Amino acid sequence: MASHKLDRLLRPKTIAVFGGLQATEVIKQSQKMGFAGEIWPVHPKHDEILGLKVYRSVADLPGSPDAAFVGVNRFLTLSIVRELREAGAGVAVCYASGFLEAGADDEDGARLQGELVEAAGDMPIIGPNCYGLINYCDGALLWPDQHGGRRLRPDERGVAIITQSSNIAINMTMQTRGLPIAHVMTAGNQAQTGLPDMAIALLEDERVTALGLHIEAFQSAAKFEALAKRARELGKPIVAMKVGRSAQARAATISHTASLAGSDAASSAFLKRLGIARVNSIASFLETLKLLHVHGPLDGNTLCSMSCSGGEASVMADSAEGRDVVFPPLTPEHRARVKSTLGPLVAVANPLDYHTFIWNNEPALTETFTAMVSGEFSLSCLVLDFPRKDRCSDVDWWSTVRGFENALKTNKAKGAIVASIPENIPEEYMAGLMEKGIAPLCGITEAFDAAEAAAFIGKAWKKPLAASMAMSANEIPGDMNTPDEAEAKAILKKAGLPVADGRCCTSSDEAVAIADHLGYPVALKALGIAHKSERNAVRLNLRDADAVRSAANDLAGLGSGLYVERMVTGAVAELIVGITDDPQFGPVMTLGTGGVLVELLQDTVTMLLPSSREDTGAALRALRMFPLLNGYRGKPQADLEAALDAIMGIAAFAMNNAGRITELDINPLLVCGTGHGVWIADALMVTKGELK
Repeated sequence: MASHKLDRLLRPKTIAVFGGLQATEVIKQSQKMGFAGEIWPVHPKHDEILGLKVYRSVADLPGSPDAAFVGVNRFLTLSIVRELREAGAGVAVCYASGFLEAGADDEDGARLQGELVEAAGDMPIIGPNCYGLINYCDGALLWPDQHGGRRLRPDERGVAIITQSSNIAINMTMQTRGLPIAHVMTAGNQAQTGLPDMAIALLEDERVTALGLHIEAFQSAAKFEALAKRARELGKPIVAMKVGRSAQARAATISHTASLAGSDAASSAFLKRLGIARVNSIASFLETLKLLHVHGPLDGNTLCSMSCSGGEASVMADSAEGRDVVFPPLTPEHRARVKSTLGPLVAVANPLDYHTFIWNNEPALTETFTAMVSGEFSLSCLVLDFPRKDRCSDVDWWSTVRGFENALKTNKAKGAIVASIPENIPEEYMAGLMEKGIAPLCGITEAFDAAEAAAFIGKAWKKPLAASMAMSANEIPGDMNTPDEAEAKAILKKAGLPVADGRCCTSSDEAVAIADHLGYPVALKALGIAHKSERNAVRLNLRDADAVRSAANDLAGLGSGLYVERMVTGAVAELIVGITDDPQFGPVMTLGTGGVLVELLQDTVTMLLPSSREDTGAALRALRMFPLLNGYRGKPQADLEAALDAIMGIAAFAMNNAGRITELDINPLLVCGTGHGVWIADALMVTKGELK
């Protein structure tokens, strides 16, 4: 459903309302918000509702409504939607539940949802099973409940929020964090109009500055790609709160990768690919939207912090530890500039504790803040908690605010006031601070989450949007096949990937003959066993015929045969490179620390394919084990270029067979020292159809 068809919903002049209690509440909320258009209640028995004339049916309406709220039972919803479509109505919000979300126990649910979509035809419908829309720009509410938001001024802009939970939407409107909201929309079942369609329509509204998405599931990867593209074109950033992080990883068939690259890891990789920031709490979601509303994406990841307390400075420094935003140390020149504005007892650093010597001295505060902010940081932070107004006075705090405002203007810098305790910035101060170009952020953790998200978007937008993803296996006909290690390695070797020489056999004499031919040392493995280390089905570093014969006798009968392979020596580190086919996103690649402890350590990065060499290299460097590859404490440096060549080769093989490889688990990929290459030591594979 094209998003431009939703225009009549977002700027309605006429609203039709169907139903009883919920419909009456819709009228009440729109009247309370000062909606200037016409509201047409429809009810078979009432003559008047809240002072408005009531109509008996769609046919009796004085015109074709721009938007309609259908608050009747699921069966009656079908006929009303059909009548609205035939009357040329703009958009209908379907409140009723009992459709597809009812599950397998309700046989009517899925059927009725299909009939609802058919009844709507080309008329957009929102839902079913949703509350609808709050339009704070025009005061138009197709919303059957109370809410906590306010109507925006005619010249005011705000953020848009879409959620798949009506209750979470209500809770977000109750925030006292000063976030100006232009629109709140609930998606419901998305029977016809998907969340990306709604999102693009909201972004097209010039009164919207940024978009927040609460996502339970991705219905269409392609539509989310179109949304991300349009957001960049309009310069309007998106932050998402994707639920489902605690869900169990999908069941593995044979590989480690399947358990590591669960649906949530793929979702994170997908959002990252699109340049959509992800946060994991409602509070951080709201604070990120606020920062994006005031400043948009950040140009980099550098921060400075100023506070009049060493304790606050320490908390700020500690809170940045391990994050993708940093407090860079001051250069000697910058440090001297700041030092010249403060007394001799102040130790100048970033974060800065400027002490209380200059408290309530606006010229001195302005001078110090101006010197500190001059370092061209991506975001300059002032830690400032206001005192309780009911018991204390905050008069002296405003000289600090004005000093910070002056410093930001002088340096043309982006700034935020950060309250260490979320409630310590009164709501009535928020709008004034934002008008001064200052983002008021509630809570240190939330402020860092917001800064990290804004920096991520800024970095992502500097690069082209990634190419569209490949198809999933559910689009390829054929049965699943699980080749053994020898067969899998033969496939990979044919694709030009680095596989050590090896051969199959069934007896100890054959094993010895193959080992003599390959050259010692060799490895001996039992075929047909998925996780060999758990079954003691591998013998490594066999250096002579007697060792091979003894190992072959031990492994005889354990699997479907034996595999003798030239032993790779000189490995610096072990990686896992895995591919899984995700039903929504296609091939997903997981890189990480390999070997027998792969699931215990879970030092992995998940990426969607295709991926550039630059992004793949960055993912490799993000691993905790990367120092081992880079020559940790004088150890040999790994052949990083060969490792990247191999990883990109594996990714290319997966892309060439997109939809045909459901799982590929290379563990370990042995990375040797510089100039000695990499080798695939073990490979497990599940395929579908014929490989290319």
